Amino acid sequence: MTKIDPNAPIGVFDSGVGGLTVAREIMRNLPMEKIIYFGDTARVPYGSKSRDTVIRYSRQIVRFLREQQVKAIVVACNTASALALSTLEKESDIPIIGVVKPGARVAIETTKKKRVGVIATEATINSHLYRELIRQMDPEITVVGRPCPLFVPLVEEGWLHDSVTETVARRYLKDLQDQDIDTLILGCTHYPLLRSLIGEIMGERVTLVNPAYETSLALKRLLEAGGMMNPGTARSEFPYRFFVSDAAEKFKHFANSILPFDVNMTEQINIEEY
Repeated sequence: MTKIDPNAPIGVFDSGVGGLTVAREIMRNLPMEKIIYFGDTARVPYGSKSRDTVIRYSRQIVRFLREQQVKAIVVACNTASALALSTLEKESDIPIIGVVKPGARVAIETTKKKRVGVIATEATINSHLYRELIRQMDPEITVVGRPCPLFVPLVEEGWLHDSVTETVARRYLKDLQDQDIDTLILGCTHYPLLRSLIGEIMGERVTLVNPAYETSLALKRLLEAGGMMNPGTARSEFPYRFFVSDAAEKFKHFANSILPFDVNMTEQINIEEY
């Protein structure tokens, strides 16, 4: 294991803007930590890509983040967590965590009826990772998955409060409404941005689980256990840096709409070089 500098930043990556929901929770719960965020906006969405392609993309991003000398990496993408995380963990000499396990754990603690729903990309649903993790921890729980592939482009387009998005959501969620679930995992980092709409459709009897918050707590435990927490003695003037593979201005505009501060600059890089 590489000797790690506690003042080094955390690397966070996603297929696009969705991982900003994870970065936002890290900012709230670990305010001393610096963050380098990469959004693969040129190749979004990941949810319709093959396992081999998602692993290749993820390896390139990890190589880029390692060049930035990050001390840990958060795979803030459910699809990449489901398809690439185990490969990345084997190849890495710094800690790497995903968003699937923390979400699965809190769903188990939340459900009373032992009926849990998962909405996610097609790749995440088809990997059955949420179902396998939940059943490992509690075999009595029934897990019902529903892919919602159009949610990602709708969120990336900024159509959070649009009638088209509501129509699509009602159509996707109708199956789950008939399944008598009491807990629903928002199994894609884009989906918390549709939380109010999803909650309205599913009703008060269904508790929504946002893995982003739990992931930030899992990261905190990991840093504490490894003596890697930033002591805050060398606070940077610009603690958060943002990189994308395309459409930097569009990304910056979206980031400013959901983060608790203004993002002044987003840098575009050619991720295919890594």
